[in-house]
Amino acid sequence: MNLIDRYILREWLTTLALVLAATLGVLLLQEMYDNFSDLLDHGASATDIAILYSVRMPSFLTVVLPLDLLISLLYCLGQFHRNNEFTAMRAAGLGIFRLTRGIWIIGVLCCGLMWLCNSRVVSWSVEESRRIEESIRFRQEARTEGAESAGLVKSVTFDDRPDGRLWFVNRYSRFTNRAYGVTVSVLDARRREVTRYLAREAEYDPIRRSWTFRDGGQIDFDVETGETVRPTTFAERTFPAFHEDPQLMLLIDRNPVDLSFRELRQLIDYLVSDDSPKVTKYALRYYSLIADTLGCLIVIGIAIPFAVSGVRVSPVVGVSKSIGLFFIYYLLSCLANTIGGRELLTPEAAAWLPNMVMACLAGWFFVRMR
Repeated sequence: MNLIDRYILREWLTTLALVLAATLGVLLLQEMYDNFSDLLDHGASATDIAILYSVRMPSFLTVVLPLDLLISLLYCLGQFHRNNEFTAMRAAGLGIFRLTRGIWIIGVLCCGLMWLCNSRVVSWSVEESRRIEESIRFRQEARTEGAESAGLVKSVTFDDRPDGRLWFVNRYSRFTNRAYGVTVSVLDARRREVTRYLAREAEYDPIRRSWTFRDGGQIDFDVETGETVRPTTFAERTFPAFHEDPQLMLLIDRNPVDLSFRELRQLIDYLVSDDSPKVTKYALRYYSLIADTLGCLIVIGIAIPFAVSGVRVSPVVGVSKSIGLFFIYYLLSCLANTIGGRELLTPEAAAWLPNMVMACLAGWFFVRMR
């Protein structure tokens, strides 16, 4: 990199760092405004609150990074335009791509950062912050209502079609990781009940991936007549073949926005094997996170042509146009999600459509730039 590259990058990255700090701070304040009082009501200590917000902060990065790139580029390149610095550089025979090559390199690195954050860092941040928040709430419920009543989820159902098992759990405690009032129906290929297992209490072993039922019974059925063949009881029994993860059971019907990248992939794999129509909304969110990794390059392609305008055009005009295009990008995203949700397009096509349209527009504006 020569002196001009270092100068442009230094000015832009300084602005980007300030904008990132400001927007992350605003999001943190908004988050504290939403649930800080609830955390205090649940008896969270200052250490719990500090750890929670520290863990949650990385999940904000992918939300604000494209917008911060746009704001910082518009401001920094607009300053170069107003001071006629770009005019002087271009008069020396340097093209726009030559002047902004460092910005494009940083944009590619930001795309890689977005992918890494979505697949690893943000997934950890979302899941760990949820675990901390639930732990705080469960401790409060355990103190006031008892351990067995803490973190109860009622009426959990799970249809494991590939293995032919239909689960119903009356109550599941996130605090003790135990299920109460469990019924498991084993079905044949024609979805007829062959055997039914009942238990007062059940516990999942994540290491062995098996369930242990306590104070339960087994009822066998004649699949042709539906009559009971042979009921038996047991005090405790382990089922190595029952590998259904209760965490996956609890993910069903959660808002896709509240799930991490890893959880979305896990839930999609299950719903696809189950031929469930619910897979569409989770697939849309999953592929949107993948497609959004191009957002940084799209923003750069939109910002540069309008921020680096000719001397006869006011910089305000270019800034207004680029912000308008950024707004159109989000409108296209909403429209694509609606179309994808109605299954007029596949989730992959609906997720990539707005990004591809804006990428073509950005490329067209960049090529036409003089």
